[in-house]
Amino acid sequence: MTDGMGLPTASASGTVSTSVNRRVTLAPNTAEMLANNPRPELSEIDVFGLTNTGKVRKVNADHFLIASFHRTLHVHNTSLTGDVGPTETQNRGFMMMVADGVGGLPTAGEGSAEAVKSMVQHLLHETEFTSSLVLLNENDAVEQLRAAVMDAHETVVAKGAAEGRKPATTLTMFAGFWPRCFIVNAGDSRYYRVRNGRLERFTVDQTMAEVMVESGALSREKAEASRLKHVLWSAVGNEELRPDVRVIDIVRPDRHLLCTDGLTKHVTDDEIKEHMMKDESSEAIVRGLVNLVLERGGTDNVTVVMLQIADAQTLAAIS
Repeated sequence: MTDGMGLPTASASGTVSTSVNRRVTLAPNTAEMLANNPRPELSEIDVFGLTNTGKVRKVNADHFLIASFHRTLHVHNTSLTGDVGPTETQNRGFMMMVADGVGGLPTAGEGSAEAVKSMVQHLLHETEFTSSLVLLNENDAVEQLRAAVMDAHETVVAKGAAEGRKPATTLTMFAGFWPRCFIVNAGDSRYYRVRNGRLERFTVDQTMAEVMVESGALSREKAEASRLKHVLWSAVGNEELRPDVRVIDIVRPDRHLLCTDGLTKHVTDDEIKEHMMKDESSEAIVRGLVNLVLERGGTDNVTVVMLQIADAQTLAAIS
């Protein structure tokens, strides 16, 4: 059976039927999640993003994007009279991205902008990235995301070469296709999730300091104060790029946050958790975090994007 949009829905047995009558058996945990954790409507998603230049830099090299995936029908001609009915589905997936241009130069933001644009165009035109794909072939979805990052990398490198520059950027993306979420990361921007009162970070900073911590050559405490904390060994447009893609589940009470390192230079994980758990709208929480950065000096550009899911009554109460 389908959900009215040609997407697979799960029965209690863990079997789905697609719009072409192709039956596929889902993993038991996926089937259970679909049954007990229904996909939210767009009206239930509270998401907000904000970027700020900070108090030191003259140019903002950060960029962010919030978007939803839909299936759309364009009617070019018909003998029907009147409206054919809705021609766009409810959201099939939700995407958030942040990118932090590297270098601090006036043109640093061009690399981050190009990377975000390239990711959008690749996913839209070069893939069949839908919730049904994720449910039926998760590994293929991971490879398509890696390909999208590599395409963005090639775009940034090519444009830089044509203009005599070497732009680079971090790129961190949340791609939610209910009930799965793909976390893509290159560089040192971050993704955090709060679930059941616990803050978790699902990205690993691709910095030289992190490499030394993992090898045992540097303690976590010394790494925090090291100049190597901000030296990237992997980034879009960099000489080396190794995008990391992780797959996790999504449930309704989760809260999700993406940020550039302009936030984490001034705000601790405990403070991020404290703000994310407030009974406030995503906009209020994001603005609170950015204001905290500015109060503490705002030495870098800062970008924060947050998403939470709630019913209409709850969203109205916190707005």
